[in-house]
Amino acid sequence: MTDDASKPVFGIARRERIMDELRVSGAVRVTDLAREFDVSELTIRRDIGELADRGLVTRVHGGATLRSRLDTTVTPRATIEAPRYRVGMVVPSLSYYWPQVVIGARAAATELGVQLVLRGASYEAADQRRQIASLIDSGGFHGLIVAPENQGPDGYALLNWLESLPIPVVLAERRAPTSLALTSLEWVTTDHVFGGALAASHLATLGHRRVGILTSRQSPTSWQLRRGWARAVEELGLESVIDLDASLDYMEGPERTGFADDLLERVRSGGVTGMLIHSDPQALLVEQHVIDQGLSVPGDLSIIAYDDEVAENASPPITALAPPKPHVGRRAVEVMLARLSEGPERPVERVQVVPVLHQRESTAPVPTP
Repeated sequence: MTDDASKPVFGIARRERIMDELRVSGAVRVTDLAREFDVSELTIRRDIGELADRGLVTRVHGGATLRSRLDTTVTPRATIEAPRYRVGMVVPSLSYYWPQVVIGARAAATELGVQLVLRGASYEAADQRRQIASLIDSGGFHGLIVAPENQGPDGYALLNWLESLPIPVVLAERRAPTSLALTSLEWVTTDHVFGGALAASHLATLGHRRVGILTSRQSPTSWQLRRGWARAVEELGLESVIDLDASLDYMEGPERTGFADDLLERVRSGGVTGMLIHSDPQALLVEQHVIDQGLSVPGDLSIIAYDDEVAENASPPITALAPPKPHVGRRAVEVMLARLSEGPERPVERVQVVPVLHQRESTAPVPTP
């Protein structure tokens, strides 16, 4: 019997699935869709052409996006109205992790009639506050979606300032510490604590007992991963032999080599057979060093990465936990729209979504002696 996923998709059903993908990610590529549906690229181009002629999508080179309001190639349908709300969005990076969050937010904003104005900042609280203040001072914004620094005195001060603003604020992939007792900030975030526990559970299922964790010193995700990892390691009866918080991907030359050599020596001497490494760049660097030293991944060391930005492109491809980044962006816009539509009487909403484990070739059962 043929599996449903392998059956060809025809006509309207295929175009409906193209629209579903656009609503999730905001953009599609002809080559990807042709491979997924097992049809020619010409067929996909015709599908996109029909959707564009109906004013549902905007054709771009090599694919399509959800219809842009700047697209004047088709007379807008009568049902398309001017944006109801104008929302600012400030993220700490436009290159790693955050583009997928932004794509999800843009897709939801287009669908829901929200004008989204994006600004990039850095991971410094002072710069984030400058960018946010600049948006507010320009006027005309009904709300803000932001990913602020949320640790230490500077982060706490920034969160308190956001709480005091006269317009609603939704945090994306950030939350305020309970100790601050902030009552109006809303947020949508991945449950990274659960992600840490899921990584430990995956290694335990494969028979790994002596394990390790390496997290990124710069990342606000690290402490949450560590909390879930530590709890699961204890409950599963594992031994976390290596516990490091560093910045291998920021090091250069001899410092990086020295750190990697020391890590590999700890793996060997401690009998470590599996590690969780955050983020992808650190995981790739560790994997490559292990292989360069004549060892095997996963034969000598199984590796799980966290973020799943580039883990699939490693050799061998790295098992990774993937935060549902586009969904986080989409839900942040939906929470904001609900707040703006229903007003201050609406209960404050704080949403958690669960990361997905993508198992690849870098993890395997512990070899039998």
